[in-house]
Amino acid sequence: DADDFDAFGLRGARPSVDLPVLLARTQERIERLHEKKQLIRHLEESGAHVFAEAGDARFRDAHTIETASGPTLEGAKILLCAGGRARRLPIPGDELAITHSDVWRMTAQPRSIAIVGAAATGCQLATIFAAFGSKVTLLEVTPRILAAEDEDVARAMHAALAQRGVTIEAGIGGVERIERHGEGLRAHSKRGDDPQAIDTEAVLIAVGWQGNVDTLGLDAAGIASARGYVTVDERLRTSVAHIYAAGDITGRLMLVQSATYQSRIAVENALLGADKPYATGVVPHGSFTDPEYAGVGVTAAQAKGGEPFAVATVPYAELDRAVIDGHTEGFFKLIVAREGGRVLGAHAVGEQAVEVVQTVAAGMAAGVTAPQLAELELAYPTYAAIVGVAARQLVRELGTTPLSPEWRALRGRAAEWEAEGKRKKDEG
Repeated sequence: DADDFDAFGLRGARPSVDLPVLLARTQERIERLHEKKQLIRHLEESGAHVFAEAGDARFRDAHTIETASGPTLEGAKILLCAGGRARRLPIPGDELAITHSDVWRMTAQPRSIAIVGAAATGCQLATIFAAFGSKVTLLEVTPRILAAEDEDVARAMHAALAQRGVTIEAGIGGVERIERHGEGLRAHSKRGDDPQAIDTEAVLIAVGWQGNVDTLGLDAAGIASARGYVTVDERLRTSVAHIYAAGDITGRLMLVQSATYQSRIAVENALLGADKPYATGVVPHGSFTDPEYAGVGVTAAQAKGGEPFAVATVPYAELDRAVIDGHTEGFFKLIVAREGGRVLGAHAVGEQAVEVVQTVAAGMAAGVTAPQLAELELAYPTYAAIVGVAARQLVRELGTTPLSPEWRALRGRAAEWEAEGKRKKDEG
């Protein structure tokens, strides 16, 4: 926002970034969140025994878990929620690079940084470092950034990042090695058959997330794993019948909200015999980039393989709240079934995009249709109001507005009224 001070009549030098102070405040906010949640106290009040700071835990056998500095525990049922960590690259010089977890230990802002991986984490870090003034290069092996997102989202985010000074190298052959070069680093990759090298002060790896399985001693319990994750069935049960797993360690939808839901399903199945399958259902997702992007349900490309559908895309520039705030960059896209108007997906780029998409996600979970969304009296002026704008576009296109037959009937009568008016004018 400091870049826009002049537009608001605010004069002065652009603020500089004191990275250690910024990171210290961020860490303090995180600690306050943990204090506010008071998880340990709530668990103990619920009758659970909590062994904090017990160190690494590992299986002795299928019913026994040893901890590094705590007790040895036995259980008839066991739930694994060991989480995950940033994946590294198996290349020479990988140890010279950092991951997002290492950013907290930075003592100075890098003048330049190459970020390997242009999915959610990579794009988010690219916008942060670019905003701080670092020269950012974003490297991606797929043909476009945000490969899992709707194509329009990826295209808009590419343009937004480029506008903020980020250099994007998509479709490269992967980073092959990292080495020291002068006072910085050099990352070697390929563009087709042609080698290329990027000189930078820092290299950050953002190529995915792996489960924390390597120190658990899974073999001692007979628990199967694959590709760095614990293998589970649809009820989140591992290959050992009394052991369940949830969250990042399973490799399924590695999102906080999904991990929370999986844990509840796993506990109900393990302790209550619920025999409930885990279905992903409606799961909104997004990233707090600048601008934000978000999505839920199918993309337009995915929708092409299913039932007939219709799409409405509304630019943020047509939204009053966006104009008021000066945040007209972006769009909202709504995808619905042509038959019945069932909402199939929604995608957005722009201010508060995550909150906007969550509005649609709540409706999808409740089975709300496009005609029903079109009738919602959403607060004005808000960003969420763009959902109603898109829905009204769709119901007009599909002819499913309330009283549509009556309105269409007026078209024929309009010609009669015009002719009658002309006749009276001529007679007068």
